[in-house]
Amino acid sequence: MNKGMKKAAALSMSAVLLAGVTAGCASNQPGNTAAGGNTAAGGGKPVTLKIFQFKVEINEALNKMKDEYEKTHPNVKLQIETVGGGADYGAALKTKFASNDQPDIFNNGGFREADTWMEHLEDLSDQPWVKDVLPVAKAPMTKDGKLYGMPMNIEGYGLLYNKDLFAKAGITELPKTLTQLEDAAKKLQAAGITPFSNGYQEWWILGIHNLNVAFARQADPDKFINGLYDGSQKFGGPVFDDWTKLLDLTVKYGQPNPLTTDYNTQVTNFASGKAAMMQQGNWTQVQIDKINPNIKVGVLPMPINDDAAANDKVFIGVPNNWVINKDSKVKAEAKEFLNWMVTSDTGKQYMTKEFKFIPAFSNIPADEKDLGSIASDLLKYSKENKVLSWNWPKYPDGATQELGATMQAYVAGKIKKDQMYSDFQKTWDNLKVKK
Repeated sequence: MNKGMKKAAALSMSAVLLAGVTAGCASNQPGNTAAGGNTAAGGGKPVTLKIFQFKVEINEALNKMKDEYEKTHPNVKLQIETVGGGADYGAALKTKFASNDQPDIFNNGGFREADTWMEHLEDLSDQPWVKDVLPVAKAPMTKDGKLYGMPMNIEGYGLLYNKDLFAKAGITELPKTLTQLEDAAKKLQAAGITPFSNGYQEWWILGIHNLNVAFARQADPDKFINGLYDGSQKFGGPVFDDWTKLLDLTVKYGQPNPLTTDYNTQVTNFASGKAAMMQQGNWTQVQIDKINPNIKVGVLPMPINDDAAANDKVFIGVPNNWVINKDSKVKAEAKEFLNWMVTSDTGKQYMTKEFKFIPAFSNIPADEKDLGSIASDLLKYSKENKVLSWNWPKYPDGATQELGATMQAYVAGKIKKDQMYSDFQKTWDNLKVKK
């Protein structure tokens, strides 16, 4: 990791998120897209802007925003394709480029993923929105002092819980330790309630978010990851052993057949009250609200042992970034659209009220009532600086899928804990490249 990234990563996430939520709206500058200006597409011939994105949760709202944009930019047609959920976005993107069907705008997670795609990324350092990006949100896409992506938003995750079901089971103290979490699960079962809705058919729920718990709980996650690259660290040890206990607990107290439960079913089961908890984040708010607008949802930490203070944290970071293909023939229109999305009144309203995004920009004010109860709880953790890092963008390219598959084999009982660690190590060693 370069010095700029280390410095940005050391910033307090609490201050960063608060800045994004409480900052006032910047006034529109003459000629910017918030005022309706459109020099790139105002009078030229019609163009099609291909957007390839992974966030299935916002697909419907994004297409509504597309209609709004095309009304004010009549010479630009947005062609949006969404690949996500259970599908492998990274593999699909590689196929796009290999088949010469390259998108103009696509998503990139940053850090090592940015390095992988650097030859295709347009330098966006001179764009008008850059001045408003929160400092920590620049880190994933900054290389050699240049910014190559626009952060999509800030997100967080932990264990979402149904407040009414907790009350029904007589749970009056929210669990902050592994023992307390198991006690809560037992109370829920005794009340006839399934404790966990597990979507372990999805490799990313395991290989990205769940496994990150073991990385984030290391004394120095970046040092640990660098050690995996140079061979001075190995998978396993006390933190991984504790993390495995949490994984085991979710399976023990989860619904039958977690490996045949996909993301949509996981969220649906939770939102409809069939289970009291699920490992997910604020990106599920829109879907949950559609299924059950009256549900009361909160966020719990993901404890791996009985150290209450160390466990009482959630995982917050930048989920992805909008990037522009530097070989695109419509780069001007692509830049215009990204700028409109984060500077126009319409774009900003979609960002918070429709997408339910925690903004990564200081010029986008967000009322917690618009964001939803999940984001509201995440912000409370942030205000108290109870946050842990997202580390998977720093893994070798393609590692998360294989790590997730190994975890699925463990959940299925096909391999033991030590074999899981050994398979993790083989995956990392096979995929790592010289930094």
